[in-house]
Amino acid sequence: MSSRLGSKGPEWTGFQESRPYGPKYDLRTDFVMVYGISDDLPERIQGWKQAGYTVHLMTGVSWGEYQDYLYGRFDGRNHWDEAQVNRAGDQVSHGKDVPYMVPTVSFAEYLATHIKKAIDSGVEAIHMEEPEFWAASGYSEAFKREWRNYYGEDWIPPHSSPDAQYRASKLKAYVYYRTLDRICSQMKEYALVHYGRTVRFYVPTHSLINYTQWRIISPEALLVNMPACDGFIAQIWTGTARTANVYKGVRKERTFETAFLEYGVMQELTRGTGREMWFLHDPIEDNPRYTWKDYAYNYRSTVVASLLHPGVSQYEVCPWPWRVFELGYPKEGGSGKEVIPAGYKTSLLTVMNVLRDIHRYDGDVQEGKATTGVGVLLANSAMYQRGDVDPDEDGRKQEFKYDGTSGTEQLSEAQQELLDWSAFYGMALPLVKAGIPLRPVQLDNILTFPGYLADYRVLLLSYELMKPEHPGIHQVLGQWVREGGVLIYYGDGSDPFHNVQEWWNRDAGRAYDRAEEHLFESMGLGRNPSEGEHRVGDGAVLYYRQHPAELSRSDAGAEQVRSSVRQALQFRGEQDAYLESGLLHIRRGPYVIAHALDERDAAEPAAQLEGAFVDLFDPELHVLSRVELQPGDDRLLYDLDHPAAQLQDKPVILVSASRIREEQYLEGKLTFVSESPSEMTVSTRIRVPAEPSAVTAGGQPAACAYDPGSKTVLIRYPGVPEGIEIVVNWAE
Repeated sequence: MSSRLGSKGPEWTGFQESRPYGPKYDLRTDFVMVYGISDDLPERIQGWKQAGYTVHLMTGVSWGEYQDYLYGRFDGRNHWDEAQVNRAGDQVSHGKDVPYMVPTVSFAEYLATHIKKAIDSGVEAIHMEEPEFWAASGYSEAFKREWRNYYGEDWIPPHSSPDAQYRASKLKAYVYYRTLDRICSQMKEYALVHYGRTVRFYVPTHSLINYTQWRIISPEALLVNMPACDGFIAQIWTGTARTANVYKGVRKERTFETAFLEYGVMQELTRGTGREMWFLHDPIEDNPRYTWKDYAYNYRSTVVASLLHPGVSQYEVCPWPWRVFELGYPKEGGSGKEVIPAGYKTSLLTVMNVLRDIHRYDGDVQEGKATTGVGVLLANSAMYQRGDVDPDEDGRKQEFKYDGTSGTEQLSEAQQELLDWSAFYGMALPLVKAGIPLRPVQLDNILTFPGYLADYRVLLLSYELMKPEHPGIHQVLGQWVREGGVLIYYGDGSDPFHNVQEWWNRDAGRAYDRAEEHLFESMGLGRNPSEGEHRVGDGAVLYYRQHPAELSRSDAGAEQVRSSVRQALQFRGEQDAYLESGLLHIRRGPYVIAHALDERDAAEPAAQLEGAFVDLFDPELHVLSRVELQPGDDRLLYDLDHPAAQLQDKPVILVSASRIREEQYLEGKLTFVSESPSEMTVSTRIRVPAEPSAVTAGGQPAACAYDPGSKTVLIRYPGVPEGIEIVVNWAE
């Protein structure tokens, strides 16, 4: 198979796959991440290279098929003492003989030996996936050794106090930072010394929101300041986003809203840092018990949620496409399994090719009518206080592990409330549900990147769910407020983690009971200001002595959040800036992205979009003159009235479920080569000057349908990874 994609070009889209090359899941993206370290790695790399791909390696940094290390075949020493262990003495496992690891220096050296082999085989980038340390772990012998080396004292059981849990979690984040820094720096040097080339290193990681909700600790924002880290993949998909949360007292899945917040915090993680970011989508998920209809509905929600964040234009379009395009999943009604429906396959490839195209319109973004410049601050330390330090009578309450692959039926109510993480969602969901494009803002970045808060007018903050790790954070927040920002603070001081031994209470002469006392004092308000509005320079602080989790429990709580933002904007003299809407909506060039919100206070009429659009979730790419969105609907459309869609001196290929190359236009004839996976039907819609007289695909007549109203033609033909030549003729 000849090379068609080319190498060392832009890497707008890619996917990961552990299987050897296969034409049914050859997605024709810019790069592929060959997954896993195994003896056949060189052969798998070569197979994808022959298909024309730029090849990366992805491997797990916290778990994987590392039995040779565990059983002593690597260095003669058994390493099972480095498996993560919970309080009950059970290993925290990803599968049989696949524990989550304590990332020791020895383990880093083991991983490095395998990564050298990938570099020797010519990969151009390495992805060290999912540095994860479970909050419920921290009881293994290896972790006890790490504690002694880091803190210079004997290990303290994490469950014994909030302070012990917080310190254990900080150590967990540190050891994964150390491991990644060591491997990435060492392997970059290896590639330069031995091959004279630069190898890039990336970290695919869940969002800070998901890791906190699932009770996992990861370096996350620490990695933004690691010189050897070139960027991230935001591993957000239906499996993370469908995790239930509570709004107005109702616990349920809210896939769109959760995904919107998850993608938002990952966009803000790298904004202004110079690091790359890819957003991930998954057409299915790790839980194999859903139907194709369910997968498709939730996939659309995550795609739309991601595209509403125009600061990112690179995408991992699919993890494990082999399982998407070849495995079966439950039929509707539960009678057996079925492979992917033909229409869903076409829709997926259409979306994947749209994702590769959308970067061309980075400078052509129009926001819908919405209140912008509103954020909720979120810090790495939110992960540090997710252990349960009040175990139940049998002492095992802390050991529950939730990772999206099972239901929550076995959880107690207390465990479910812990999983809800209502302290965050209580502040965030009321604004998203009001159609306000709220951004979770990475608090840890504000010290490192000047002007990081410049785009924000109003920020919400609570130290009931996290803590500031440096007092300088308050100096930056204070300056932002004095220059006109409005800070809304929610907190009642009840969080037991206020008493952890940190910078605000170490100095006996100037100790603070809680970190927010230092925040308020640094703004000239004293340590314990009264509730209400306080002017600070040109800005203000709105203080509510209330735990943010309470805001999730009622209609009144949700309205209080919205009212506080309305009041903040009024203080700024922007009475008309607060706008609620039933629609989150932006345009990126010709692409129209919209979600109709549900759970509104009053029955909302269906939202209407007028114009001429191609429905990009429709496998037949129908042309619509009016689009109606019912609450909960997601839409991805191509606007036929946009300048990019207009006929000029040649036809316009508007959208296709394939990758297009070698496009040529001669008088009365358009030719191009279309690349897509095998065993699928490609849909391509083209704007043409007249109804085609003949259309062929690979020299054979192709199905086509001309729409005179839009002057477009839909062509349908079989997918061919190597490419199939399409010829469209019409009378001039």
